[in-house]
Parts: sequence; structure tokens; C-alpha cells
Amino acid sequence: MLVKEIMDKNFIVVSPEETLKDVSILMEEKRKFTTPVVDGQNRLIGWITSLDVTRGFREGRKKVEDVMQVKDNIVHVHQNDPARLAVLEASQHRVVSIPVLDDDDVVVGVVRTFDIVKTLSSLYEIKVSKIFEAMEDELKGVSWDELMEASAIVTRRRTGKRVTGKDYEKRIKDSTFGEAIWATGGLEKFFVGLIAIGELVIARKVAKARK
Repeated sequence: MLVKEIMDKNFIVVSPEETLKDVSILMEEKRKFTTPVVDGQNRLIGWITSLDVTRGFREGRKKVEDVMQVKDNIVHVHQNDPARLAVLEASQHRVVSIPVLDDDDVVVGVVRTFDIVKTLSSLYEIKVSKIFEAMEDELKGVSWDELMEASAIVTRRRTGKRVTGKDYEKRIKDSTFGEAIWATGGLEKFFVGLIAIGELVIARKVAKARK
């Protein structure tokens, strides 16, 4: 699943020259309390939240550019990034929404925590084995047994428990995505574990090819 499949395309944008008063009215009307700040070509140059607007009023500021967060300080993702990256970024940086860009830095959407939760809730009952089957398809040339062995190694490193590839396969056979999140200590740790498995199985594959 890609970011563009879960992003909100019904978003608002503002320019740096707009007044905070106008932006506050727009946010209230559209019920959007975070918004990208863009240039004339809709390229991302900043980000502003309702809290920034409130701070601006308190400090006597007038325009968006006076209180916005600049691009270099903004968490953002590409529309073709894996959706899990948006999940990790939102969790790591504790933000409620993230701008989504195309190859030209044009804002094409916004991923909100609500969108992530909504998507994940629909996936909650999916079997973990289905996720690993998708990984196997994506990691061309990697067999199921190699994937299970790498998973067992990562598990041993993290828990200290002796686990074989077959043990791991049995463990995930009837486990759901929701149960896996709970067992690993949260969504971020679950995805970090998947990434570690993917990296290890590729490294082992490369090492074998060199022999």
C-alpha cells in the first residue's frame, strides 16, 4: 500500500502572504486545522497549524510567513512512498498530519492521523502471514523459507529466545495484524521489525551470492 492510497486529497493550501485572520476563517470553515503553505506553483514551502495561528495573534503577527514552519523543519512524504513510512513518521515525530509531495515538490495530498487509523482499523484482522506473503512478492528472488529464517534471527536478537524459521512460521499462521502490533509493543516497533527482517534477508542473500 502506498501513501497516495491513504492520503486526503480534499485539503486546503495557503500562501505565505495571506493574513492570519483569513487563514483562521478558512480553517474554521473547512474544519482543517493544519495546512501546507505553498508558492505560486503549489510547491511546499511551509506548514501552519491552528496553534501557530493562535500564537501569531497573541504575538501581534499578521501574516502566515511570520509564524509558519519552514519546509526544512517539516516532516513530509512522497506520494509513492510505502504507507508504512507515513505511519512511522507520524509516530516518531508525533504529528497529526503530514504533507504529501510529488517529484516536483508539489503538494498532492495530506496524510492525517485519522486516515492512518481508519486504514489500519480495516487491516486489523488481516493475518500476519498475508503481510509476509506480500513481502515475499516484493523481495524478488527471496524464498518463503529464507524470509522465515530471517524473521527467526531478528526475533532471537530482540528477545534472546531460541526460535527457528519453522517456529516463526507456526507463530504467524493464525496471528492477526492487530495481535502482532500488541505483541511487539506498538505499530512503530512492528514496522521497524519488518524493515529489519527485509534488510537481513537481503543481506543474507547477497552474502550467499558472493560465496
